[in-house]
Amino acid sequence: MNPKPAVLFLCVHNAGRSQMAAGWLRHLADGAVEVMSGGSNPGASANPAAVDAMAEVGIDISTRQPRRWTDDDLGSADIIVTMGCGDTCPILPGKHYEDWELPDPAGQPLEFVREVRDSIEARVRDLIARLGVPTQA
Repeated sequence: MNPKPAVLFLCVHNAGRSQMAAGWLRHLADGAVEVMSGGSNPGASANPAAVDAMAEVGIDISTRQPRRWTDDDLGSADIIVTMGCGDTCPILPGKHYEDWELPDPAGQPLEFVREVRDSIEARVRDLIARLGVPTQA
């Protein structure tokens, strides 16, 4: 792994789960990890409920625009975390993959999205611990 590990979060629309995961990792790792996210079929904008749920914990993902993952993202990632994209997520030999089974927050009420957010936080904290990166908060 590189001195500064690179993590790529992938989901279908890159509007909810992967944006929240990237937000948590950026916040908690405070620059010690390169963070990327992308989708196989990116949405037009971030999920408003995901933006609101993250804002409640002091993390601003409102300016993050959903985007398609790129070959450069895949090539530079040490760890690729997939979240519900199934067969549309790319598989490259030699990469460390994790599949986080999380419900899709699209179209769900804020109460539901909070649960997804909190589950993602726990998984991101575990990932950070396994990477040996100190946390900010």
